[in-house]
Amino acid sequence: MKFRAVVKKSGGWWIGWLVDLPGVNAQERTKEELLESLKIGAEDMLIAPIKPEKEEELVTIELG
Repeated sequence: MKFRAVVKKSGGWWIGWLVDLPGVNAQERTKEELLESLKIGAEDMLIAPIKPEKEEELVTIELG
């Protein structure tokens, strides 16, 4: 899988977030560390169990 990320240098830090996975963001001292943190964040987000409430339903939507 590939995800788009916005990354930028801010002072002594690199900050970034994944465009395709809202909520995955990171801050690190080097760009390489930032990209690794974003990768780990994406993996964590994708494996997190989703438990709908009583009134909710989990559905799958296919694109294209």
